Amino acid sequence: MELKERMQQFLAEGPWAVVGASNDRTKYGNKVLRCYLQREMSPVYPVNPRAASVEGLDAYPSLTALPERARAVSIITPPPVTEAVVEEAAQLGIRYLWMQPGAESPLALERAQAHGLEVIAGGPCILVALRYRE
Repeated sequence: MELKERMQQFLAEGPWAVVGASNDRTKYGNKVLRCYLQREMSPVYPVNPRAASVEGLDAYPSLTALPERARAVSIITPPPVTEAVVEEAAQLGIRYLWMQPGAESPLALERAQAHGLEVIAGGPCILVALRYRE
């Protein structure tokens, strides 16, 4: 599947999760969550094991803890964390992952491919794709 088609599939419908969502508005984990909210894309769930809420939404410590299974996941975490997120997503049957620039690693990509997941990585940022504005 080509990049444009993978992006369309990812964005087609939720629920979405943002792993690495942050309360710090200068961090990309916060900006990505706000991007979903700006676009009125819902439901969207922030995932952060150290926050009770992010941008007024209940936050969850993991994908497993979400109130419903996410269909697609934006990942804004350090590469070693991304590798664990890939495994958790695969175990939950989540097919679509968007690794934001800097979150990917060769091992995360290898694991995602081994599980047959649809991955966007190595370039396009969802903030650019959705024309996010501060």
